[in-house]
Amino acid sequence: MDIVTYETINVRFQQNVCFITFDRPEANNTINERLVEECLHVLSECEDSVTSVVLEGQPEVFCFGADFDEMYRKMRQGMQHAESQEPLYRLWLALKSGPYITIARVRGQVNAGGVGFAAACDIVIAEESASFSLSELLFGLYPACVLPFLIQRIGFQKAHYMTIMTKPVPARQALEWGLCDVCVPDSATELRKHLLRLRPLSKKAVIRYKQYMDSLNDLVHRSKSIALAENQAMFSDPDNQSAIFRYAETGRLPWETENS
Repeated sequence: MDIVTYETINVRFQQNVCFITFDRPEANNTINERLVEECLHVLSECEDSVTSVVLEGQPEVFCFGADFDEMYRKMRQGMQHAESQEPLYRLWLALKSGPYITIARVRGQVNAGGVGFAAACDIVIAEESASFSLSELLFGLYPACVLPFLIQRIGFQKAHYMTIMTKPVPARQALEWGLCDVCVPDSATELRKHLLRLRPLSKKAVIRYKQYMDSLNDLVHRSKSIALAENQAMFSDPDNQSAIFRYAETGRLPWETENS
């Protein structure tokens, strides 16, 4: 494979494993257009020979969701935010259905679209200090594109509860709900154990198995068009745009007054 330099992620290949590390610490590993493009490019490079893909963040934050600064700039330019969500949804579909086993190694905070990354992966290894949250409803929004992946992983009611409560779910509770598969003090050691178990799997077997599992439950595929349409409707709402503008310009959350 050609050596490529990326702006938002660090990538390394080790035998038949690809490691992708979100690398936007100055922005809490939020999701911007370039990060999505770069992740899609790496996954396309993994289709022929890689059998396992590992997603990682920093110790304090895995991924904190959408980049509001980028969103703000696009809205100011009159661009439809929903246009940028199709590639992100396609990225999560690639993690969910692609011809490789995907593993999220989760440390620190996981919020909004970060939950989408975790929910799309085949295996989620979380450290005990990790937490998962959906904060969108606080801004008058809801995680339209995340929910199909989250519902498929943990069920309708728990995904519904996470959305309406907006509070962080600790890693131990996430384990009970099925949002993560393992919860340990040391995720690095646990990741190595998992990769050792996955190493003997053939590429052919992984491809056929992932295709079969995908055919048993196609919720995320069926939901794509409605999720993107709902996302567009939300971000076209003037009240929602106003809340995003105010937050980007002043740092004040929608429920905060000028004197807060």
